[in-house]
Amino acid sequence: MLLSYRRAVLLRAALALGCLLLTAAQAGAQAAPDADNAAETLTETPRAALTRFFELARSGDYQEAAKFLELPPELDPARAPELAKRLKLVLDHHRWLDFSKVSAASSGNLNDGLSPGVEEITRLPLGRSLSWPVRLVHRPNVEVRWLFSRNSVLRVDQWYKELPNRFWLDLSPEPLLRMGPRNLLWGQWVVLPLFLLVVWFAGVSLSRLSRTLFAPLARRTSAKWDEALLTRIASPLAMAFGLLAAQLLLPALGLYPPPHRFAERSLRALLFATFFWGLARSVDVGGQLLSSSQWGTGAPATRAMLLFGSRVAKTVIAAFALVALFSELGYPVTSLLAGLGVGGIAVALSAQKSLENLIGAFAIAVDQPFREGDFVRVDNMLGTVELIGMRSTRIRTPDRTLVSIPNGKLADMRIETFAARDRIRLGFSFGLTYDTTADQLHAVVDGFEGLLRAHPKIWPEGCVVRFRELGESALWIEVGCWFATADFDEFTVIRQDVLIGLMKLVEQSGARFAFPTRTLQLDAPVAVRETGDEGDVPRLSGRQRVEQTKPRA
Repeated sequence: MLLSYRRAVLLRAALALGCLLLTAAQAGAQAAPDADNAAETLTETPRAALTRFFELARSGDYQEAAKFLELPPELDPARAPELAKRLKLVLDHHRWLDFSKVSAASSGNLNDGLSPGVEEITRLPLGRSLSWPVRLVHRPNVEVRWLFSRNSVLRVDQWYKELPNRFWLDLSPEPLLRMGPRNLLWGQWVVLPLFLLVVWFAGVSLSRLSRTLFAPLARRTSAKWDEALLTRIASPLAMAFGLLAAQLLLPALGLYPPPHRFAERSLRALLFATFFWGLARSVDVGGQLLSSSQWGTGAPATRAMLLFGSRVAKTVIAAFALVALFSELGYPVTSLLAGLGVGGIAVALSAQKSLENLIGAFAIAVDQPFREGDFVRVDNMLGTVELIGMRSTRIRTPDRTLVSIPNGKLADMRIETFAARDRIRLGFSFGLTYDTTADQLHAVVDGFEGLLRAHPKIWPEGCVVRFRELGESALWIEVGCWFATADFDEFTVIRQDVLIGLMKLVEQSGARFAFPTRTLQLDAPVAVRETGDEGDVPRLSGRQRVEQTKPRA
């Protein structure tokens, strides 16, 4: 039974195989006539004729492709293959034809306004301002039913002479003019490495030349970021110059429209990527400069926040670079941008105050209105800056209290920094009594001005000692000058020496300092004693004026 079962399985398998072979043979027998019919209908329609012409021409079979040309009598038939080759090169260069737009009817398009049996496939430039149609004509009595018209064939040589890469096409051997992968000729594939080498050399040379020109200017400035930036963006700069050179040299390759459009789109995408690459390098330079500054080295939290901020900034730059790159390459990025926008709004709303203070900290770091250790006045508050954090700034007041101000608010407040001054002003007024003579007044004014100008720390410009006015109780003299010191303790010592010298000068001149006085006039009765029968009796007779002068503290 087992043997009979195996025999049944083998018999069924043999029958199935025989059926498959029979079906294949019948399909092959039916396919042969279909193939023959297809061969007969290859040129029955304008679209089929145009497709077959390009298949033959791009494979290098120009002898067969020449059968699709209706040669005028004045042209030598021996030139037919050459004309077919040139027509193919001209059409590929000027118009990359969309075969789906060509009529697939055997009679052509009857609604295009042309005569029956005439099909216009494109128009090519003829000179600077003219264009000439390229047409197919229907010839039912020849092997190829649709042919390029005589007028089109007559102008092939003229169109070919106007090609920008004609010199390269004439020198290239025929195999290099055949179509290779990616719609590129084999000759273009051969020239492509040389093209990339020229582009690379141009980018590196122009980058070095530009950095050589700008380096002396950067060294003349006191800032350090410009030299560091020139060094860091060397590679992105070379890439950018190389892409610009490729954009300028791209027409010399003579690419067909599809690869030419792809190359232009790729160059623009790479240029966007290069821009964001240089921007990321600039963020590194900014982060390094801030980290090495006094503000960045003051606290460990500041250094950690700077590192975090640099990474966040480069991540954001990379995200924008990817979006720009995909958009330039033709990918839809609308949904991605919408998602990023919604997420950014949510984050901004939830961390509004924190972001405000963080941005304020970066603004203080960049603008540097003060530094840690500076004595400042913030609105009406005086104090010494102890810490500039990422959220707030702490100021120690003269009463030894500690005030914390959020950086977001501090960036909008009026800040006066005493540590930034290069000199300190001495300004006051003093008065002399009215019994001072004019000579004494001149002696005091001239002597005190000479005393100030003789001081080694005096700022020579703006030293003024002048008689100002006749006051109610004194002759007022105004003093204004600057001392070349930024140390307030040193200034107090200088001020003390100057004031003591002024007192000695006034004493030597015989004048006196005036001080505010007040005169009180009192009317009081006076008792007068008279002698009478009853003895001495006091009596009021007249009035006596009493004057009292009292110094005011």
